[in-house]
Amino acid sequence: MNFNEEYSKRKEFVENYLFNDFKNKNYPYRTIVDAMEYSVVCGGKRIRPVLMLACYNLFKDNSEEILPFCAAMEYIHTYSLIHDDLPCMDNDDLRRGMPTSHIKFGEAIATLAGDALLNFAFEKALTCKLSNTLEALKCLAEASGKDGMIGGQVIDIENENKKIDIDLLKTLQALKTGALLSASCEIGAILGNANDYERELLKNFGLKLGLAFQIKDDILDVESSPEILGKPIGSDERNEKSTFVSLYGIEKCRELVTELTYEAASNLEIFGEKAEFLKELAMYLLSRDR
Repeated sequence: MNFNEEYSKRKEFVENYLFNDFKNKNYPYRTIVDAMEYSVVCGGKRIRPVLMLACYNLFKDNSEEILPFCAAMEYIHTYSLIHDDLPCMDNDDLRRGMPTSHIKFGEAIATLAGDALLNFAFEKALTCKLSNTLEALKCLAEASGKDGMIGGQVIDIENENKKIDIDLLKTLQALKTGALLSASCEIGAILGNANDYERELLKNFGLKLGLAFQIKDDILDVESSPEILGKPIGSDERNEKSTFVSLYGIEKCRELVTELTYEAASNLEIFGEKAEFLKELAMYLLSRDR
């Protein structure tokens, strides 16, 4: 398997579906559709929907059937980025190498674009015809709400300008970053009719991968550049946030990312060759530079 070709193929498959959602611009409220589209199509690795699709494909081949949930996950992720960049949050003016939504459209429209993407996510998911759709919706809602991503964001905001211990930092990032990554894997399993053991393995794969992903982000926020990363670096230090790098140091963080990535991959052993792409994806995230 050529990983880069396979990844590009899956990413394009998802993006063709996403981009089709914004073709109709004949609305009196066209501005909000333009703002939603701007943040969805301006790039991104599409890690979450690709993970979901790959986990689903461990059990089923009818990939088109899961696309509504792939879109829903990407829309929720995109809404979170729009809101993260707002002046009341991280106050960033660059995302994926382009002006952030509030710079392009103004703070009010950017806020509403994030709100609209969150609602649109559930509109899309509700069009899924697969069995277990309701259970998958519950997983999506929990991962993106107060017991997931939003809960992590609250801990993050409340602890700016504070030194926090490693346990609270792990909880923060398990919710803020890990919840959607883990849910992407778990939803793929749910909609693929995986058994409880298989579902738990894929959920754990996502949790370990999510933590490794966040530690790698912390490293890149220190070592990368805006040109490579596509967004400002040093924002964590500027906002006086505790990170894995600030608590552990760069070298220890590199060790942790490697360790967690291999721990994540160990959850895939029972799936044999079918999980080759997922293992390669984990290694790709380990070595990424953006």
